[in-house]
Amino acid sequence: MQAAYDCPALVLNADFRPLSYFPLSLWDWQEAVKAVIAERVTVIAEYERAVRSPSFEMRLPSVIALKDYVAPAPRPAFTRFNVFLRDRFTCAYCFARPHSHELTFDHVIPRAQGGGTSWENVITACSPCNLRKGGRTPRQAGMQLGWRPYRPGTWELQENGRAFPPNFLHKSWTDYLYWDTELEF
Repeated sequence: MQAAYDCPALVLNADFRPLSYFPLSLWDWQEAVKAVIAERVTVIAEYERAVRSPSFEMRLPSVIALKDYVAPAPRPAFTRFNVFLRDRFTCAYCFARPHSHELTFDHVIPRAQGGGTSWENVITACSPCNLRKGGRTPRQAGMQLGWRPYRPGTWELQENGRAFPPNFLHKSWTDYLYWDTELEF
């Protein structure tokens, strides 16, 4: 039998799309149960596991949909994680895809040379390439930049996130997630 703490709920917006693909919009079972009781969500699918009190029993929700639509942010926040997601967790210099803890944030035009910390000047780099480049521009370091940094849209980051499914996907979620994987016939 599945333990309650292993029962996250996939959270869908009122249009039945996940609030976020990467990270996948999940609530722990306690948060999901509170939202059901407060009537803020509709239960779409449930686990076999139930929670009980002396006067109440409820199967844990595995998929819930918000009753009120939450509009996505018009522009994504400029964060390290969103830069990595924009660049698909790939080094812009050598195209390696190391573990995320081995990725760094690189200023194409170094701050010491007047470059700012912005979408248009920051790129994902692996640690070895970032060290090799140092405080120089790619041209000064004799390195080729694979793409120009740019400000992505919220929709693009969501689409990029779909390429990175999480380690755990419950079978009840498959109708609501559209990962870039081959479908079974």
